Amino acid sequence: MIAPDRLYDLCLLIAFVAVALAQLLAMIRLVMGPDVSDRILALDTMVVDAIGLIVLLGIAQGTQIYFEAALIFAMLGFVSSVAYARFILRGDIIE
Repeated sequence: MIAPDRLYDLCLLIAFVAVALAQLLAMIRLVMGPDVSDRILALDTMVVDAIGLIVLLGIAQGTQIYFEAALIFAMLGFVSSVAYARFILRGDIIE
């Protein structure tokens, strides 16, 4: 039987590897995307993956400041994704 603290560390390591792999695959899609919409979606996916990594780092460190940073990063990521999509669709951001 695995000790609970070692199981916790193992699960945290697996989560870090999974989210880092998702980040790498999204980066590949960002570079190789055949269309602009694929690149926008890959960029948004990378923001979500970065938020996941920040939250996992907060869990690993045991501090709450990372969760607040992840919330701020999520708000900025959403606004930047919407602004970039509007720029691609209309050619301007502010009407």
